[in-house]
Amino acid sequence: MLIKTNRLLKSNNLIESRLKEFKQMSQNDTQEWFSELCFCILTANSKAENALRIQQEIGTNGFINLTEQAISEIIKKHKHRFHNNKAKFIAQARFFIDIKDKIKDLSGPQAREFIAKNIKGLGFKEASHFLRNVGYDDVAIIDRHILRFMLQQKLITSIPKHLSVKFYLKCEQILSKFEIALSRLDLIIWQKMTGNVLK
Repeated sequence: MLIKTNRLLKSNNLIESRLKEFKQMSQNDTQEWFSELCFCILTANSKAENALRIQQEIGTNGFINLTEQAISEIIKKHKHRFHNNKAKFIAQARFFIDIKDKIKDLSGPQAREFIAKNIKGLGFKEASHFLRNVGYDDVAIIDRHILRFMLQQKLITSIPKHLSVKFYLKCEQILSKFEIALSRLDLIIWQKMTGNVLK
């Protein structure tokens, strides 16, 4: 089944362009990384397209300097879910404005564990999302689209209601068997399942 599935996993110019953007992001300063961290807080249990619009409106300086209330109002204006909680998590995350410096010497899995442990509003999935967006290749973003693909391809037998860390890592290990970087694999599967290539 892995060999058959591997034939489905072809990249394209759009995916390669997005990956190039992620690699360029790895060279940006820590404040830009913090903005991406806030974007990933916004995506948790919400639509990425809407989170992207909010990120564009608030901007890097806004994530750092706006009041929690102002951020909450912008999130609410976009009809995004959990506006108060998301604003609170973003305000609390300001202890990690220097996130690039804090994780620069860590591998992807080590950085993910640090983020999930220390930054409220970011679990393994969202932490992996952030790391992929700033240029890491060695963590998988296990979301509902990836899980549905894995179920369709009989790589897993069921999708649990609650995604435990143990099951998350099991899925990541399965995906790691493909001879494709996890960052690229995520975008390929996402495009196949949704028709989109987002960040």
